[in-house]
Amino acid sequence: MRILILSLIFRPDNVSTAQIMGDLALDLKDYGHDVFVITTVPHFNEDAEALAAQPLSPHWGKLLQESNYRGIKVLHAWMPRKGKSILLRIIGWLGFHATSTLAGVLTKFKPDIIIAPSPPLTIGVSAWLLGLWNKCPFVYNVQEIYPDVAVNLGALRNHFAIKCLNRLENFVYDKAEALAVISDGMASNIRCKGVADEKIFTIPNFVDVDDFHPLPKINEFSIRHKLHDKFVISYAGNMGAPQGLEILIEAAHLLRNDEGIHFFMMGDGSERTSLMEKARNLKLTNITFLSYQPYSLMTEAYAAVDASFVSQAPGTSNDGIPSKVYRIMACARPVIASTDKDSDLASLIIKADGGVVVKSGDAMALSKAIKQAFLQKDIWLQKGQNARQFVLQNYSRATISKRYHDLVIRSLRKVK
Repeated sequence: MRILILSLIFRPDNVSTAQIMGDLALDLKDYGHDVFVITTVPHFNEDAEALAAQPLSPHWGKLLQESNYRGIKVLHAWMPRKGKSILLRIIGWLGFHATSTLAGVLTKFKPDIIIAPSPPLTIGVSAWLLGLWNKCPFVYNVQEIYPDVAVNLGALRNHFAIKCLNRLENFVYDKAEALAVISDGMASNIRCKGVADEKIFTIPNFVDVDDFHPLPKINEFSIRHKLHDKFVISYAGNMGAPQGLEILIEAAHLLRNDEGIHFFMMGDGSERTSLMEKARNLKLTNITFLSYQPYSLMTEAYAAVDASFVSQAPGTSNDGIPSKVYRIMACARPVIASTDKDSDLASLIIKADGGVVVKSGDAMALSKAIKQAFLQKDIWLQKGQNARQFVLQNYSRATISKRYHDLVIRSLRKVK
């Protein structure tokens, strides 16, 4: 089949969703499908190594560039660097939709089916338009539920805007041939909005268990950043509002006098500056900040820590699940999850016996969990091993990609 992946982010951008979509594209190609990708230029996290391996060249000048990802043609629409400005982000999204839709119409590639991962919600509209043009169905891959995320964070409060976005959400769900959602909680959310059960397919995100595997704590990365002789709690990823990372700074403050415990925050995002400022104002010396690192270093980076922190802001736990958690677990590192007790993330950690869950937003509970991990290192090493085994059994790349392949075949058979 000819498959078009229409995604806001893709390789060589250095974020989890970009890498998941890149791996999925390669796996679908290996199943014999002809895969084509329309996405943006890297605008989340630049990875010099990845960009060198997948250089971009002009297609329509800077407006639309192209690259080759291991035999897959990729078109990249211009997009401004991600920042705090919501207005600039909206303008960037609109530009991406206009450029990507036009590119999809004018390209010689005529898909049999389209896969469109969210966010943004509006990518479903572009997928529908391109589906009409090519007379083919589209699968809407729900990575985050919008507008629920923005509403639950308090970032969207205008009732008229919320009403309009809810109608748009229902429109996208109605027009999609199938909805691939990444967790059971998200499936329940969408089911409660009136979507037919037979249209919803729960297909979680995955991890390449060969790329992400256990390594010794003492390695080049840990020595370079002086982490090898400390008990390290890390956060790696986007530092934005949905992550609710203030709690980690507060926990570092509560544990400031506990020698041997160190906090390590790696990544960028709209909240990074304010988090660093808060740490400075509290005069914390037990925390280190580092920008995003190349994909090739991430296995060493996860190995360099003793436990990894994964968080969700209060009220957002069933709007999505952080895909980084599978990487952490694949590296045999236990997870300290700050989330609502009934969330999909909490259920994952508990089923795997791969860490501990603390109440979202509760810095005191988080600090106690970290202190317990510090005092029970052997038990926590075993939790890391449990996590690795659970991922191998349930979330490996080969297992999940096969489910996408089956969904593509099923969707096409249904419409024909």
